[in-house]
Amino acid sequence: MSASSSKKLQKIADSGDDFSECGILNERVLVLLLQFLKWDIHVLCRMASVNRRLRALAKRLLWRELCLFKAPRMVSTLTEGARNSRMIGGWQSLAKLLFFCGGCESTANFELSHPRPGHFVKSTRFSKTSGQSFLLKKCRGDVLYVSDPCEHPTSGKEVDIGIYRGVFREFMKSRTREFLIGRQVDFDALLRCPYCGARMWSMLAGRLIPRKSAARRLGSSDDALEYFVCLNGHLHGTCWLAHLSSDDEKKDDDSSESADDYEDDGG
Repeated sequence: MSASSSKKLQKIADSGDDFSECGILNERVLVLLLQFLKWDIHVLCRMASVNRRLRALAKRLLWRELCLFKAPRMVSTLTEGARNSRMIGGWQSLAKLLFFCGGCESTANFELSHPRPGHFVKSTRFSKTSGQSFLLKKCRGDVLYVSDPCEHPTSGKEVDIGIYRGVFREFMKSRTREFLIGRQVDFDALLRCPYCGARMWSMLAGRLIPRKSAARRLGSSDDALEYFVCLNGHLHGTCWLAHLSSDDEKKDDDSSESADDYEDDGG
């Protein structure tokens, strides 16, 4: 443990807290421990599953602190710089979105031989610059972060499945939501958001997918993608990914935009 962490722990001990009474449930000790572990998502998940008191503490404080540590610029943009701002859908949902690929199953427009389960990811890049490629021009005043696709190999095919996710800032005030409601798009009858459990709109049904720009960003063909957005502004999508040639990979590397990107270290 670092000298600074040791000093902080000593300060807490000298403050007169009765550790025999509050034990590990002393939240300052937990915050210091998680700071020392660099806010490991796996540790926090296990900790929050121990009992109701720890689960409540994680909901009130720890998920927010994890998001602030792992994605400070992204969180600052989503909350417009207000550290203690309420996160629509909850901080736990945002933490899950940062670290978890939601998997996919067949839909009316995207048929799979079998579903792909969700899983923790090692690292993810989110970009609000990329997010603009997923919005129609009339909606590009909205702020949307979108991840690179998580690649899921398929057997015996020349294409892989790409699963991507994202989040809107202030979705309730967005032009995207305004168009979904104005066009009277129904919620999908079966799908629920893999991050918060809310009902989802099909952006394809709402005619709100700019196919060419989204496909170019994903490395897919423009008729092989779809995505959904939930009531809380979480985006979840799938696409077929064509294997890139070496020339395509070099071109993609040369044109990448990093100023607005966030990459986590995998916890």
